[in-house]
Amino acid sequence: MGDQLLIDLCSPTLAGLKTGNLFTVECKDRHAVYREVSNFNIRFSSKGIRMIPVRFSRGRMLIYLYRPSFLKRDLANEEACRILREKGYSVSNADRCVAELAKHLQADSSFPHEIGLFLGYPVRDVLGFMKDPEEGVMYTGFWKVYDNKDKALETFARYKKCTEVYCRAHKNGRSLEQLTVAS
Repeated sequence: MGDQLLIDLCSPTLAGLKTGNLFTVECKDRHAVYREVSNFNIRFSSKGIRMIPVRFSRGRMLIYLYRPSFLKRDLANEEACRILREKGYSVSNADRCVAELAKHLQADSSFPHEIGLFLGYPVRDVLGFMKDPEEGVMYTGFWKVYDNKDKALETFARYKKCTEVYCRAHKNGRSLEQLTVAS
């Protein structure tokens, strides 16, 4: 996986605007992907960002890139904790929740609906999706919006602008390290 892929798919997380992103890479050699992930984590540990493989299936690896401090903040929300507890997560530790998410992803061929909580989606939108993915949808962008459409549209515009700025800066010679904001 190259730096350009990370910029294309994860700029809002790299910029410190978003808790996390999920993306998939081709995986002919799991050990090579694990080495890349390990190298990324060494390279970016001082930036407060982490990468973890969370599922392998049919020659593809699902990767979770996130900011642990943001996830800890997000999972401090009472409603988020309630949702995760009901789904069998132990909410006392964000790192443990990520490990449990990986187990849920490996055990279930579909995505667990609570995954939005790990990506920084608003809790009310995650709840709306969990209730019924199609009913009550106000807008579909980076996620399905069930509440506060105006705020979501502002967030979507920020994410889009961030990705455009990061792609342009990288094309003009800025490195991934230079573009990644420390938290």
